[in-house]
Amino acid sequence: MTAARQAWAAELLHFWFHRLRPGQWFGRNDLVDMALHRRFGRDLAMLGRRPAGDFLHDPLTARAAILLFDQVPRNLFRKDARAFAYDALARAITRGTLAKGWDRPLAMPERHFLYMPLMHSEHVADQRLALRLFARLGDTRTFTFCRDHARMIERFGRFPHRNAVLGRKSTRAEKRAVAAGNAW
Repeated sequence: MTAARQAWAAELLHFWFHRLRPGQWFGRNDLVDMALHRRFGRDLAMLGRRPAGDFLHDPLTARAAILLFDQVPRNLFRKDARAFAYDALARAITRGTLAKGWDRPLAMPERHFLYMPLMHSEHVADQRLALRLFARLGDTRTFTFCRDHARMIERFGRFPHRNAVLGRKSTRAEKRAVAAGNAW
């Protein structure tokens, strides 16, 4: 990608880590969602069709692409299947970034978001890798959250709270798990 085409990456990283406060990273915030849609909705639509390798030429682009394909859709498409449409791409970029060791020099919040696509995965192997990576961060609260995600995948093979938007039928046990607060 050319420097001009990578401008979105620097802008997204600055917006996410310097304009937003940590409390704005999670949970519904209509102002944040609108700002993300206005600033990065077109980038998501245009870049989301590209292969993971296109984002693995430099660490900045890779980190921004992980945010673009993992976090941004969850803000733009709440309660919609499109929130998960780019998950495979985000995971592939995460794995490529890990293979290059680009996670090692990052601060904890940046590593947290780099590893997040693995926590969002409905694959046991990704969950196990996420547990190892989040354990290394030494953040007990985040590790507990990661462990809760992994337990849902180990138990059900999927995240039950996604069933309705993905057109999947929930079992009674899955409904109980969601009612117990296992919905992120």
